[in-house]
Amino acid sequence: MLSTNPGISFIKWDCNRMMTNAYSVYLKDRQSHLYIDYVNCLYGILDRLRQKYPHLPVMLCSGGGGRVDYGALKYFTEFWASDNTDALERIYIQWGYSYFFPAISVCNHVTSWGKQSLKFRTDVAMMGKLGYDIEVDKMTENELKFSQNAIANYNRIKDIIYKGDLFRLISPYEENRAVMMYVNELRNRAVLFGYTLNSRYGETFNPVKLQGLDPGKTYKVQEINVSNDGRRGPGMGGPGMSQGGRSYTGDFLMKVGINIGSNTPLTSVVYEITE
Repeated sequence: MLSTNPGISFIKWDCNRMMTNAYSVYLKDRQSHLYIDYVNCLYGILDRLRQKYPHLPVMLCSGGGGRVDYGALKYFTEFWASDNTDALERIYIQWGYSYFFPAISVCNHVTSWGKQSLKFRTDVAMMGKLGYDIEVDKMTENELKFSQNAIANYNRIKDIIYKGDLFRLISPYEENRAVMMYVNELRNRAVLFGYTLNSRYGETFNPVKLQGLDPGKTYKVQEINVSNDGRRGPGMGGPGMSQGGRSYTGDFLMKVGINIGSNTPLTSVVYEITE
């Protein structure tokens, strides 16, 4: 297929599933080796593919088991974490994957699943390999403009997400919000993602203390992925946190923290933090 269609620039390699009804009482020789032999043969195919097309982006997917395989990952640029792309569910899915796989390997797509805003779905998908599975021609002008700006933002910060250190600040399993951040090796750039998952009547959230920064440096905290009319999730930034940006010492951000949370469920914020 690749030889006859040299313009193909991306492959989703699907159906690496378990075999069923695989045992035969009549074929006893090496029956116990079947699953191991299958995997080794699959790796052999992938190895030949990579030798011929070393730079082709290929997504590891599945029609059953074998969705994520450390042995297979060296042949792929990313893996499809789940067919469940509802942004609220993905926060939990991606949080769990983060304990075992780096963000650069986890493919997250903006889709039409879920009832969340386009901003919320986009912010969630940015926490790994961002992609789009959505009917662009059905977007409004504002949605299209927002998405174009979000892609520009992502291309500027993705290296921090791909290669930076991950800090899980607030677990979605412990509060009605989730907060995590990535910090680059030089500790002069960081990206923070904050989500309000639910909001109980009268509930308040404590400030979030950041991690991984240099206490002696001063950082500008700038909100990105702001909607075209300048509105954000209500209360997400807290007092003084505007899209104009303010500066804080790393010591302040890690000891005092900033307000991240909302009285409106399913709202989100992304902060680009720069020395």
